[in-house]
Amino acid sequence: MPCFNEAATIRIAAERVLESPWTQELLIVDDGSSDDSVHIAKAIDDPRVRVLTQQPNQGKGAALRRGFQEATAEFVIVNDADLEYDPRDYDTMLEPLLENRADVVYGSRFLAGRPHRVLYFWHSVGNKILTTLSNMFTNLNLTDMETCYKAFRREVIQSITIEEDRFGFEPEITAKVAKANHRIYEVGISYDGRTYAEGKKIGWRDGFHALRCIVRYSTVADRIVRSR
Repeated sequence: MPCFNEAATIRIAAERVLESPWTQELLIVDDGSSDDSVHIAKAIDDPRVRVLTQQPNQGKGAALRRGFQEATAEFVIVNDADLEYDPRDYDTMLEPLLENRADVVYGSRFLAGRPHRVLYFWHSVGNKILTTLSNMFTNLNLTDMETCYKAFRREVIQSITIEEDRFGFEPEITAKVAKANHRIYEVGISYDGRTYAEGKKIGWRDGFHALRCIVRYSTVADRIVRSR
């Protein structure tokens, strides 16, 4: 659970994760928060919780890199410290992994059948553009490359070197699991997106950086580097 200035939601988000019968451990990585996030996280009284801290703030990708390195459970799920995603979807996320049909599972906000909060039109357009371009470079057919909810076999995610420190993690990890020929599944999840007033952090600059990451980590980029 990467966390940066989420004092308003970190306790509730953690409690929801801990309520899941699938949760064996919860690694909260506080990424240089300037509010009370880390103190709230450390006050959670549950032996499954470990709080890791980073100073200064380095970005979501850096926090995830630290959490993946420290994970010990068989499966690893990314769960942000806000309340946009619902841990009651863990059953759905883990099913392909438990049945040994997948190595990586993406929780899509755009597959039919699950409720989601209606918010920004241009965010959805940007997401679809990024997902389409990512699919073109990876030869996948994902509907939601930018989703937070990604589940991995622990040995799979720990075998991948994560280079991106911020939101470029999403296209980077997608390109790298595709290049490694890991089995990828996608399942529908619910989504309760928040507004910028409620604390949403990703912006248009992150979208442009995601475009660069799609190209940078693609097989096309690898061929260019090898040809030099």
